[in-house]
Formats: sequence, C-alpha cells, structure tokens
Amino acid sequence: MTKANISPPASSMTSRRSALAGAAGGLALGAIAGAAAVAQASQRPAPTIIAAPKRFAGKTVLITGATSGIGRAAAIAFARQGAAVVFCGRREELGRELEAEIKTQGGRARYIRADVRVEAEMRDLVAQTIASFGSLDIALNNAGITIEKPLHEYEAGDWNDIVDTNLRGVFFAMKYEIAEMLARGGGTILVTSSSVAHRTGPRRSIYTATKAGLIGLIRSAALDYADDNIRINAILPGTTDTALVRRVAGTEGMPDAAWQIAATQWARAKMPGLKRMASPEEIAEFAVAMASPELTYTTGAALSSDGGSG
Repeated sequence: MTKANISPPASSMTSRRSALAGAAGGLALGAIAGAAAVAQASQRPAPTIIAAPKRFAGKTVLITGATSGIGRAAAIAFARQGAAVVFCGRREELGRELEAEIKTQGGRARYIRADVRVEAEMRDLVAQTIASFGSLDIALNNAGITIEKPLHEYEAGDWNDIVDTNLRGVFFAMKYEIAEMLARGGGTILVTSSSVAHRTGPRRSIYTATKAGLIGLIRSAALDYADDNIRINAILPGTTDTALVRRVAGTEGMPDAAWQIAATQWARAKMPGLKRMASPEEIAEFAVAMASPELTYTTGAALSSDGGSG
C-alpha cells in the first residue's frame, strides 16, 4: 500500500493530465533535445543524508504503507540510522524485496502483509512488531490512497475506500500503537497527512477531507497522551514523485525518461517555490527528523515539507 502522502499538486488533475500528455506528445514530435535540456538544468539535488548510523540504535520503527514511495524510502532511512524496521503493505513481492534490500545493507527489517483497513490486522501488526524486535518506539502511519473525481461523481464505495484507508486505517494503527507505547513508557507517532489539507484543488474533495481530518486526529490525540511521554505529530508532504502520483496523472505506463521531462516541465510552470516535485527520499528524511529524540517539545504539530508550494 502506498502513500499516499503523497499528494498531487493543488491544481486540477485535468490540467495536469493535459500538461503531461502535451509534454509526452512533444517528445513524439521530436522535441526530445530541448525538453531534455530543460530537465537537465532542473534536476533536483540529491537529498542530504544525515550521517548518524547509530541515531536510532536499539529502537524499533513501525511503518504502514511502505512497499513503495515515501514509506519505502522511510524504511531504508530509519534502518540506515540503526533502527529495526517493521513495515506493512498489501503488495507482497515489493515488501519482500524491500526487506531483503535492507538486510543486504546490514539493517534489521521484517515485512508483514497487512491491510490498514482491517482492525485485526493492525492489532496483529503491532503484536508481531513486539514479537520480532521486543519494542515499539516510533510509528509512521503512512498508508494512503486517492481517487480523483468531481464530488457528485463519487460512489459510496469510493468514499469508503478512501476514508477507510486514509483516516480509519490510521485510527486503527494508532489505537494499538498507543496501547503498546503506554505500557512501555512512551514513544513517537507520526502520521502522513498532505499539503492539500491547507491548499487543495478540484476533484479531490474526499482525499482532502481525510488529510485534513488526520490533522484534527493528531492534535487531539497529542493532548490525550502528553503526560505519557508519547509525542504525536503529522507531516504534510507536497507533491512527491511516486508511483501514486504517476498513476493519478494517467502516466503510469510512460517511460521514466519521458516522465522526468514532462514532470519537470510541468513543475517549473505550475509549482511555486522550488518548482519541482520532492523525491521520496527527501520526505523520508523529513520524517526521520520529525522522529528525532531531540524534538522533545514538539507534539500536536502538523509541519509541511512542500518546497514552498503551500
């Protein structure tokens, strides 16, 4: 299960599809050289990786929705800094691949197939985390989806799918994470909301409602557990270059080189601030920073990493 967090830009998806399709059409008409030059000049810098291999040594991190996108990058980032990582998602092949990758790099990881929409599976996920590594110190509740339509075109099933994944699923996960953290004397919980909670666009009413709802959820929950040494915060990513964004844009089958050119041109024209999408690794490093043990006075916060687009 992917993030979702991963939030497409606040402009309409119709405009986005047209822009990306136009860029792809330009490629077909022989505009590769000029477009490639634009992309070359606008390549995003490599994310700064915090050189702290033992920063989370002895800690266990649980991540939902980690088989791709932000969740996958976060699992790698936490493992790099010494944490044991347990993560879930519904795509078993991707989950097994990520587990093997982390272990090959010397990290500790376990993939568990689990669906955040099913309460019993979230209860068991937390239990298996404890059974695997003996503790639960940090949780990143990241799983999310979106469906893009004008409001009157949504079916009840669309509502259920988005709300059950993005909002209800976080409730289930937090319910069991918090119970374990209470028993163990504290912990840190992060939730992946989205910059659309503050600045949205058309065709995204249900997605926006869930991401705004997550902010309300964490703000109240943070007050519930402030005396119990449990910090609860939300991260609000801007548009991030993930499989979810490509799928929503209708460009999932586009070759990577063509996608990078089209996405670069679109972002330069439509995104203020840094004028580019984030990489999953950049948002993952933001989540790692938010989970830092140094942030002892940060709880109930919803902080953005949107490249100035908000």
